Amino acid sequence: MTAKWEKIEKNLGVLSVEIDAEQVSLALDKAFRKVVQKVNVPGFRKGKVPRSIFEARFGIESLYQDAIDILLPEAYTKAVDEAGIEPIDRPDVDVEQFAKGQTFKFTAKVPVKPEVKLGEYKGLEVEAADTTVSEEEITAELDRLQQRHAELVVVDEGAAQLGDHTVIDFEGFLDGVPFEGGKGEQYNLELGSGSFIPGFEDQVVGLNIAEEKDINVTFPENYQAENLAGKAVVFKVKLLEIKRKNLPELDDEFAKDVSEFDTLDEYKADLTSKMQDRKAKDAESARENALVDKASEAAELEVPEVLISNEVENMLKDFENRLRSQGMNLDMYYQFSGQDEAALKEQMNGDAKQRVRNNLVLEEIAKAEGLEVSEAEIEEELENLSKLYNRTADELRGIFAANGYLDNLGADLKVRKAIKVLVDNSKNA
Repeated sequence: MTAKWEKIEKNLGVLSVEIDAEQVSLALDKAFRKVVQKVNVPGFRKGKVPRSIFEARFGIESLYQDAIDILLPEAYTKAVDEAGIEPIDRPDVDVEQFAKGQTFKFTAKVPVKPEVKLGEYKGLEVEAADTTVSEEEITAELDRLQQRHAELVVVDEGAAQLGDHTVIDFEGFLDGVPFEGGKGEQYNLELGSGSFIPGFEDQVVGLNIAEEKDINVTFPENYQAENLAGKAVVFKVKLLEIKRKNLPELDDEFAKDVSEFDTLDEYKADLTSKMQDRKAKDAESARENALVDKASEAAELEVPEVLISNEVENMLKDFENRLRSQGMNLDMYYQFSGQDEAALKEQMNGDAKQRVRNNLVLEEIAKAEGLEVSEAEIEEELENLSKLYNRTADELRGIFAANGYLDNLGADLKVRKAIKVLVDNSKNA
C-alpha cells in the first residue's frame, strides 16, 4: 500500500491511497464467501454455489462494494498513521479505481487538527489570590448552615413572605382561556426560588391563607411554548398553606448537633480551617485557568467548527447529567427556563470554543516541552479513579479500553503536565 498526504487548506488535506492488486483479489475472495451465503441459485444449496457460476450469473461487479468495505477501513487507518495526521471528523472518501486485476485507488478528504503557533507561555504573570478567610465569610457560612438545619413550621396566621414554603392552587389564562400546562393543584412553591416565570412569586408574597388573587405576568420572548412566548397571561392563584423556617440558635448545642465538636468556638475554628483550605484550592484552580487563558490568547490558530460542535454536545451531556442528579431533565429545564435546545447550544458555543482552543494550545505546549505519560502514571491515575468509582483499577482499565478511552486518559494526563509547566514558570503580578 502507498499513501500520499497533501494539505489543501489550513485544516483540510487529501490522502491518496493505492492498494496492490493482490490485496484486491483477496478482498474479492472474502466478499464472495460472505455474499454466497445469502444468494439462491436453482440446483445449489445456500453457500455452495461455485465461484464461476456465481460470477456468470451475477457478475464480478456484484462483489465490488463488499470488497471495498473490507479493504477501505483498514487501509484508511494505516494511511492516517503513515501520514502522521490527526483526523477530527469523518473523511469524505472518493473511490477512483476498483476492479478485478487492478489496484484499488481512493482519495479521502480529511479534516485534521489545526496547526498551533505558540506565543509566550513561560513567565506569564497573574495576580496572587487572597486566601484569608474574613469574619464576614465565617458569619455567612454559619448563616447558610442555619438555613440548612432550619425546621419548617406551619404558619397559621399572617401573610406569605419571601423564603416561605407555600402550597398553592393555580390556573393560567391567555385572553380568558385556560392554556395547556398552566394548571397546578397543591403545588409546593418556595417564594424567591425563581422556579416560576419572573414576577409570579413576588405577587404571591403578601397573600394570606385561603386568599385568592389574580396574578398578571408576561412569558419571556424566548419561552419554549411558542403560543405563550412574549404573551401576557393571568394566573388565578389560591394560597393553601405557609411553612416558614425556624432557625436554630447559634450556640454550643448547635455545634454539637451539626459536628463532632462540643463548643461553637471549636466548630468555628474547624470551619475557618476548612474554608481556608477550600479557598487555597480555588485560588490554585483560578491561577491555572488564568494562565491557560493567557497562553491561549498568545497563540495563533483557527478553531475548526466541527470541534466546537463536538464540545457543545459534550457540554450538553454533562449538563443533562447534572440535571438528573437534581431530579430534573432537559425537557423540564426547557419548560422552566423558556429556552429550547438550539438556544442552549448557542449559549454554550462561546465556552465550547474557548475550551477547544485552550486544549489545542495545551497539547502543543506538551509537544514543545517533550512531555510524555508513562504506563506507571496511567496505572496511578486508574488507582485514583478506582477509589472514586468504587471499582478496581483493572476493571476501569477494561472499561476504558473497551470504549476506546484509554488513549484519552493518557492525553488528559499530558495536558495536566502542560498546565504544571505554565504554573511552575509563572510569576505573581
